Amino acid sequence: MGVTEENLQSRIRGTLLMAVANQRGGLLLSTGNKSELAVGYCTLYGDMNGGLAVIGDLYKTTVFGLCDWLDTEASALCRASLGLPAAGELIGAAIRTKPPSAELRPDQRDSDSLPDYAVLDPLLKACIEELRAPEELVADGADPELVARVARLLRGAEFKRRQAAPVLKVSGRAFGSGWRMPIASA
Repeated sequence: MGVTEENLQSRIRGTLLMAVANQRGGLLLSTGNKSELAVGYCTLYGDMNGGLAVIGDLYKTTVFGLCDWLDTEASALCRASLGLPAAGELIGAAIRTKPPSAELRPDQRDSDSLPDYAVLDPLLKACIEELRAPEELVADGADPELVARVARLLRGAEFKRRQAAPVLKVSGRAFGSGWRMPIASA
């Protein structure tokens, strides 16, 4: 199965989820996070479907940390205030420890296509929120090939971000109205 078939699977699933949300009078939430939106690791009209990107301004590593925290006693007060069970796992260890995957083919992992999020996210944050140039990152010791690749992915995904669901802004610089870059990368 190639990328075309994988994207088709995501688009069919996205269409079905939109239909269910419409039928039930609900709002489909887009599940993409800031890391995926930044580098375009998402499918237009597929997993990008939805009316609101609730975690669209959270890097993948932040989502990991939030999920870990939600499953601790430290989150009990917050969970109770939201009407959630104050004790026990909400996310579950099986999900929290599973390697990230788009799950569009057997044994697929995000790391097949992207650098590990622990490496990717700091580079993205430097480029997006700190507006640091690739040359600065390389001068600070980052791998030149990796920086060039991340910068290329960031530029190349702008057309997808323009079509993405609105993002709940929680950082200093979110994608959306505060972020305008040329839509074409070449």
